Amino acid sequence: MKTTIYFYTGTGNSLWVAQKLSLLLTEAELIPLALTGSGTINADSENVGFIFPVHIWGIPHPVINFLNRLETNHEKYYFAIAVNAGQVAATLIQLKDLLQQKNSKLSLGFSICMPSNYIPWGGAISQRKQQKKFDEALDKISRIASSILAKEEKEPEKGPFWQNILFSTIYCLSFSYVPKMDKSFWADEKCTDCGICEKICPAQNIKIINEKPFWQHHCEQCFACIQWCPEEAIQYGRVTKKKKRYHHPEITLKDMLACAPQRNK
Repeated sequence: MKTTIYFYTGTGNSLWVAQKLSLLLTEAELIPLALTGSGTINADSENVGFIFPVHIWGIPHPVINFLNRLETNHEKYYFAIAVNAGQVAATLIQLKDLLQQKNSKLSLGFSICMPSNYIPWGGAISQRKQQKKFDEALDKISRIASSILAKEEKEPEKGPFWQNILFSTIYCLSFSYVPKMDKSFWADEKCTDCGICEKICPAQNIKIINEKPFWQHHCEQCFACIQWCPEEAIQYGRVTKKKKRYHHPEITLKDMLACAPQRNK
């Protein structure tokens, strides 16, 4: 029973979840969403999964674009995991609706809570708290794998009613503004022109010009650039300079660069 898992990741949380889940499934193939190319996408697997982070309480732009390109089949078994910092809201309901519009069904949709990478609201939590989240996530991933292997069908997980209404409204109002929210990024004097931010950005939104990074206003707010900068030289506004960075401790820079899109020369 072959399974294809498409994942989108910025700081490694979704990649880690995808890796752990794939080890528990039969013939699981991991494909980074950023490397799926252009044109129509057709997964030849019987089971198709999507693992992605929740952005502003909804589905990120790249995942929606991907789904619009995906050839679906109502006979296939679709599942999803929305990785978030504690508030999945109506993200998986949104995904369910998108698949229904393509005459397909989301059979399973799960929320996985991981450490937050949204540094404007706070730096990395302690390693002890991180490990607690990882342990809880591993336990849930094991249960998710059992449900997938059994081809169970359940309603997707969601937040409380008030959260779904309020946060979905915020998501809809902010969605079109996300690409230009990179105006607050800048590089301080610690920048060494290593180019990691340019290479790791899944949106290819960064260009190094005169030995400094410049953001091109098609940002996805994944914060890969700020969290993976080895010198902690990238800042967001005036609130991140002293905040502790976070990326998943088991995911390496090499892992992330392997997922990044190939920049056209």
